[in-house]
Amino acid sequence: MLKNRLLHPEILRSLATAGHGSKILIADGNYPYRTGSNPQADHVYLNFTPGVLNVIDVLKVLVDQIPIEAVEVMVPESGEEPAIFAEFRSCLPADLQLSPLGRFAFYEAARSQDTSLVIATGEQRVYACILLTIGVIPPPG
Repeated sequence: MLKNRLLHPEILRSLATAGHGSKILIADGNYPYRTGSNPQADHVYLNFTPGVLNVIDVLKVLVDQIPIEAVEVMVPESGEEPAIFAEFRSCLPADLQLSPLGRFAFYEAARSQDTSLVIATGEQRVYACILLTIGVIPPPG
């Protein structure tokens, strides 16, 4: 038994095999998981029912597990910022900026060979997808 907040065995295994530059997609319930992500990535389906688990629930746990060096988010064609972005910022380190991508550019980024983990959620808000790039853990000292 682990004393960690993250207990999901598939996610733990996937994070353990990812490294610097690997990407993790946390996507809402409307996301096209099969066609909008790297088919070689590990896919974990946490979308048990609408609203459970949501993107923020997953993000809060992952932020404590991995160093994050970059964050990409999907924005609507209007360019208007979805309300969930404020929640993303509240979960992430203050020095990280959200890099906005249009829908199709976001799909292309998520299809990258660097995307090693895709997490499907039951998030019901639209444009609630976030792509994290894993950073490095510097040596002690």
